[in-house]
Amino acid sequence: MKRLLASAALLGTLATGAFAADLKEMTDEERALFRAEVRAYLFENPEVIMQAVEILQNREAESQAQADFDLVAQNADAIFNDGYSWVGGNPDGDIVLVEFLDYRCGYCKRAHGEVAQLLESDGNIKLIVKELPILGDASVLASRFAVAVKQVAGGDSYKAVGDALMSFQGEITMPSLRRLGSTFGLDMDAVEARMNSDEVTAEIASTRALAGTLAISGTPTFVMHNELLRGYLPLDQMQAIVADKRG
Repeated sequence: MKRLLASAALLGTLATGAFAADLKEMTDEERALFRAEVRAYLFENPEVIMQAVEILQNREAESQAQADFDLVAQNADAIFNDGYSWVGGNPDGDIVLVEFLDYRCGYCKRAHGEVAQLLESDGNIKLIVKELPILGDASVLASRFAVAVKQVAGGDSYKAVGDALMSFQGEITMPSLRRLGSTFGLDMDAVEARMNSDEVTAEIASTRALAGTLAISGTPTFVMHNELLRGYLPLDQMQAIVADKRG
């Protein structure tokens, strides 16, 4: 018991930050004794290691969360007021939900229905959609098509096309996009002419640059109010976060 108490005291010293200075002042014999006591304590109490790991992970998570809050605050204008991203839901909603998405992302497809249910059940949420094609050339093609539709035919057509792309299960090619566009009566000559335009390129590039600034590496990624939410979230979790934001 004495040895355990002594070791615990030594570990306490280790955790305070004063340990580094104390260790330098020890003799070689004292340092060896200290290391032996710590080693013996950890062998007899291995759960201490897991507790320490858990504490470290919690601290890292808290640090990352704070860093994400800071990123949102520093880039709020680009996130919420870029002037080109499609806006849905309630434009005057008290909660703003921003989604970075890729039409070929399985979790984006899964989240699509969850977000739709959230908007329908709440009625006071503003949705902003940002095109972030990260899964290859077919994703880029789909995003160019969607953005071109928005620029040529407007927001309603963009919403319809976006819904269709999220439920689309085949290979995304230009012929398949032409067929999709024709089902909505779009002027596909105008849409195709716009797809490789500077305007479409600039919009996608701006969103990619913002994603880089926010350290977004996957889709879907959400920003809700002032918080960056990385990855898919089921409906009940989104609803809980909304309730928390409203206080």
